[in-house]
Amino acid sequence: MTPLLRLLILTQLAFNVGFFAVLPFLAAHLGQAIGMAGWLVGLVLGLRTFSQQGLFVVGGALTDRYGVRPVVLTGCVLRIAGFGWLGYAERTWAVIGSVLLTGFAAALFSPAVESEVARQAVLREEAGGGPRTRVLALFTVAGQAGAFVGPLLGALLLAVDFRAVCLAGAGVFVVVLAGHALLLPRRVPGRRQVRVRGGTRDLVRNRAFLGLCCGYGACLLAYNQLYLALPAEVARATGSQTALAWLFALSSALVVTAQLPVTRWAGERLAPRRSMTAGLLLTAAGFTVVAAARPADVRGVAGLLPAAVLVVLLTLGQMLVAPVARAWVPDLAADGRLGLYTGALSSVSGLIVLLGSAGTGTLLDAGWLPPALPWLVPAGMTAVAVLVLPRREGRRSRPAPGCG
Repeated sequence: MTPLLRLLILTQLAFNVGFFAVLPFLAAHLGQAIGMAGWLVGLVLGLRTFSQQGLFVVGGALTDRYGVRPVVLTGCVLRIAGFGWLGYAERTWAVIGSVLLTGFAAALFSPAVESEVARQAVLREEAGGGPRTRVLALFTVAGQAGAFVGPLLGALLLAVDFRAVCLAGAGVFVVVLAGHALLLPRRVPGRRQVRVRGGTRDLVRNRAFLGLCCGYGACLLAYNQLYLALPAEVARATGSQTALAWLFALSSALVVTAQLPVTRWAGERLAPRRSMTAGLLLTAAGFTVVAAARPADVRGVAGLLPAAVLVVLLTLGQMLVAPVARAWVPDLAADGRLGLYTGALSSVSGLIVLLGSAGTGTLLDAGWLPPALPWLVPAGMTAVAVLVLPRREGRRSRPAPGCG
């Protein structure tokens, strides 16, 4: 593995430590400390995701034009400013502004890093270094390792206050900024620059790619419920948010320990479409478990068991979907536009999350509805997404049998 690829994978680890130190506790802070209604909390979380995922296409296009280094460094600066602002935001407009800024920061640095990791993984595969899905699985493991450490760090600092959590998250990105200013190459060999304009027309006509975007978007919407629906369920069952950090830690531990074996198994036995189908159906099953248990209104440790099952099944679903979806993009992207297509994958997903999060937040806030309904809706949406997945695999996306 090249030094650049190692740096990019470690970058994902660091990004997620800072990010997940803050995000799992944002919904509770907005609802309890600031007093926002459930629908507004859902909207804010959706805006955060949309300003991040929805604007990935901007960061991807800028990466194609200007290269990885300036886009990553600018994103880090904006994330530091956004987290600092969020720590002091007390009014709705300030919360929304800081959340949008933190999201847009990731819309810059994440597609830059992800598209270059995908490009390096393809080059490594073509040179006989093994299937690209292994590299992208390592990238996912690094991200989840950060997602494991981040909530634990945030939970410790939450004993002080939410502001301390935000400032610690900003501090992580200060370290990332300094490290990348020193280590990230000014020009990546083999990555040619293109005009910012152009390429969009072919993208919107690429039905296979848009189908991949919709399937991945449904998966992201389901995953977003860990920050919206799961905190509400944990509070209902236990009366506090204490168990939330441990459920996030469970998810991250599963990815860190099982992502590579799952990717190896899927690569040997499943085509990309079947891998994503299995992941989406597992995710839908997790929501169905909570929906089935919710009318009984069991509380205490027993009341947390359906939520734990949801976390496990959703995490397994993500393991099957995320590396395959990212590995599929280079096969469907136009030449020289990998950044644009990588960004578009997340932009379409972010739009789906924006629309879906406001809706699920409204369902959670409506106490007169059947208690199972807020869980049945994401289950149904995730299952239906299987129908729009691409039916062609692309040029190189099937991993080599026996490799991993």
